[in-house]
Amino acid sequence: MTEIKGTRVLVTGGQRGLGKAFAAALLEAGAETVYVTARRPEPATDPRLVPLALEVSDDASVARLAEQVPDVDIVVNNAGATIPNGLLGNDVAEVAHLFDVNVLGALRVTQAFAPVLARRGGGAVVNVHSVLSWASGTGAYGVSKAALWSLTNSLRHELASQGTQVVGVHLGYTDTDMVRALDVPKNDPRDVAAQVVEALLKGGSEVLADEVTRYFKAALSGPVEGLAVA
Repeated sequence: MTEIKGTRVLVTGGQRGLGKAFAAALLEAGAETVYVTARRPEPATDPRLVPLALEVSDDASVARLAEQVPDVDIVVNNAGATIPNGLLGNDVAEVAHLFDVNVLGALRVTQAFAPVLARRGGGAVVNVHSVLSWASGTGAYGVSKAALWSLTNSLRHELASQGTQVVGVHLGYTDTDMVRALDVPKNDPRDVAAQVVEALLKGGSEVLADEVTRYFKAALSGPVEGLAVA
């Protein structure tokens, strides 16, 4: 389990959507400071929120961030991207860039901050996956989230020796800018963030934020034809 009260937290992509909800929930749970990143950060009205620039696909940008905030106790890898069309409808270069953001971005940030977490007693890493880690039919985005799930499971094993809790978060459609145009039922980002806070406090390893996510997790034991979204 990870204590939140009095901690300093890093939330990538923390100034909008789900990242913004994470920041608010962590402050409510007692975090002292939340560093929120964006490619082009905007000023924050709450002095406990510290906006910082970050491009997760850029090694130098991640290294600069680690130098700026050497006092982080919890890392939330929330920043991500998507592209339209299926795997056959995008150039390999476009798919590779998506992986650079969604998968290698989380790895870069975790590599940079793992020594910081170790020095501060272990702390936690939270990686935001998707129900699409398990459900096919959404092209490169889902494939990248499946890779991120595998990455998280391996990081959990490697970081266990330094006492770092690793939490993987799976969720269906959630009311953020990325899916705002879709006319489908959506999670409240505040509810997802509250579940993540609970998992941190209770020592959880995985958050299944909604019914559709729990359905597809259970379907992993069945035929692969059942792992597809409409």
